[in-house]
Amino acid sequence: MSDSATTPAVTLGQRTATRSLPKLKYNSDGLIPAIVQDAATHRVLMMAWMNENSLRATLESGLMTYWSRSRQKSWLKGETSGHTQRVRRWSVDCDADTLLFEVEQIGGACHTGYESCFFQSFDASGASLPIAEDKVFDPNLTYDGKS
Repeated sequence: MSDSATTPAVTLGQRTATRSLPKLKYNSDGLIPAIVQDAATHRVLMMAWMNENSLRATLESGLMTYWSRSRQKSWLKGETSGHTQRVRRWSVDCDADTLLFEVEQIGGACHTGYESCFFQSFDASGASLPIAEDKVFDPNLTYDGKS
C-alpha cells in the first residue's frame, strides 16, 4: 500500500524518526500487525493493528496509535485509561509485513487489567496454567464497567 511516502522528521524520545516510511506490506484491508514490547524488560505487551495513518500518527506524536477493526477508527493507546505507550524504537520484520515497537508502558497494556495481554499461559497439552501475576489496575474503575 505504501512505497516510501515522505513524512516530516519527528523526534521519538531522544531519536529522530526517518523522513519517510519504509516500504511495507499491508494486508488487503490496508492493515499491518504491530507487536508491542516493553523497552526495558522486552516482555511482549500486546499485538494490535495499524494502518498507514495510525503509523504516521504514532511517529508524529511518539505515542502508540492503532486502528480499531471493530470501531473502524484510529485510537490512541491510553486515551481512556491513561495507560500510554511512548515509542522508544521500532523495527520492521524481514518480510516487511509486521512491525515491532519497543515502548515505555505507563500502567497496564491489557484492558483486562494485566501488564500484558499475554498473561494466560498454557502447557504443551493445551491446559491453562494458573495466572502467575496480579492485575496492575482495576478495569471496572478505569473503564467505568466497560471492559
